[in-house]
Amino acid sequence: MPTVLSMDEIINAICLHLAERKGVNVRDVQVELSWDEDTGFTAEVLTQGRSQYLVASNIVEAVLRYLHTEYNIRAYPEDVRLELEDEIIAVVNEN
Repeated sequence: MPTVLSMDEIINAICLHLAERKGVNVRDVQVELSWDEDTGFTAEVLTQGRSQYLVASNIVEAVLRYLHTEYNIRAYPEDVRLELEDEIIAVVNEN
């Protein structure tokens, strides 16, 4: 049975990941997820007044770290699939 992360959890994962990498408070990171036919899944991140775009592989990296720290699940990039349903979700096939 795969683990499914909601859009809110994906946003939390990105916020935690980037806050740690940039050395800022997690409350200072804002994330907006989107999907586009041309670019696929992306996230616009606003930190300290600066905007940055993440591509799907960056989002998956944050999800993997979140899975490990919050759920004690070790997964690999190929185990995570971003999907668009009513919202963007991450489906994780556990080994």
